[in-house]
Amino acid sequence: MLPDLTSEILSLKQDHLYRRLREVDTPQDPTVRVDGKEVLLFCSNNYLGLANDPRVKQAAIDCLESYGVSSAASRLISGNTPPHRELEERFARALSTEAALVYPTGYSANIGVIPTLVGSGDVIFSDRLNHRSLIDACRLSRATTIVYNHADTDDLGKKIGQNEVDGRRLIVTDGVFSMDGDLAPLDRLAEISRNSQAILMVDDAHATGVFGKSGAGTPEHFNVQSEVDVVVTSASKGLGTFGGIVAGKRNLIDLLINRSPAFIFTSAIPPDICAATSAALDVLESEPSRREILLSNAAHVRASLTELGFDICGSESHIIPLLIGDPATTLEIADYLIDRGIFILGIRPPTVPNGMSRLRISLMSSHTDAHIEALLGAMSDIRSKFKLQRPT
Repeated sequence: MLPDLTSEILSLKQDHLYRRLREVDTPQDPTVRVDGKEVLLFCSNNYLGLANDPRVKQAAIDCLESYGVSSAASRLISGNTPPHRELEERFARALSTEAALVYPTGYSANIGVIPTLVGSGDVIFSDRLNHRSLIDACRLSRATTIVYNHADTDDLGKKIGQNEVDGRRLIVTDGVFSMDGDLAPLDRLAEISRNSQAILMVDDAHATGVFGKSGAGTPEHFNVQSEVDVVVTSASKGLGTFGGIVAGKRNLIDLLINRSPAFIFTSAIPPDICAATSAALDVLESEPSRREILLSNAAHVRASLTELGFDICGSESHIIPLLIGDPATTLEIADYLIDRGIFILGIRPPTVPNGMSRLRISLMSSHTDAHIEALLGAMSDIRSKFKLQRPT
């Protein structure tokens, strides 16, 4: 029998950690309607503005007419279609790998890869601020997990030297960290991986389409594509669609097809989503200005917020946190902003550590100069209204 959960819900509310669902009844454009109110959207992962692109939508519509609304089976039974194969071939080319494999989500991709590659007797070295899906995947693997200080390659090197094992070693990191917006030092991680004979895996969900000369993400940005063994990414961020992708050598993909429970025991992603994602990749290839505009806007916003006195947690990307600290104040500011027509979500524990509650701004290439100036104007107002302290 389900116990009475009232006290747990009450505790969440008292600690200002209770969450509720807001209803967005428009496409993920710069201006959306949230709970019936029109606001500027600054908390979407639609970084390159592709979620409502007519070419991407039309590709999905055309494919839906051919294949229906569902794959209705796992890939290994009857759910494997040409759009799945075409998307995997397209991703392998885009990320300069031998092969790729589509999972239902980025979360399931991480859960599917790590326990397949390592297990009991192996060691994982995981960045302290890695995404929860990576943390859960490490736990599921039953390998020994050693956490190194965030983006600290000296600490990583020390811990690798202290943990000699006969089994496999896996270094795993986010490419762009989803809450702080900083980048993993992939050039130095690649060197450590090479010297220690460790597998190097990068979850590049928030970088694909954005970083690198061709949009291939942080491995391309740091010029280490040939040294990253496993790239996991998501189509639900910069590409504006849905699904997780693993890219790497052909034998890695073959092993996942045969050994990864998260791939074997789930229905295939619908074919129309595959077609939409392929179309999104085509748009990005032909319109590099999207990421150029996004990164330019991000640099401007980061500089402006720093000048206003906000702690942006070392952000180097289009994800820009404003550290507040207290969850109650964070909620109060988020509510004030939405009343002013600016939708930014307040991020609180357990998504971030205690004392690290924040507003998390995420920019889109479709934001105009006027949208950006409205955001910065609102940020200037909350600096004075809430008497926020400058970082020391």
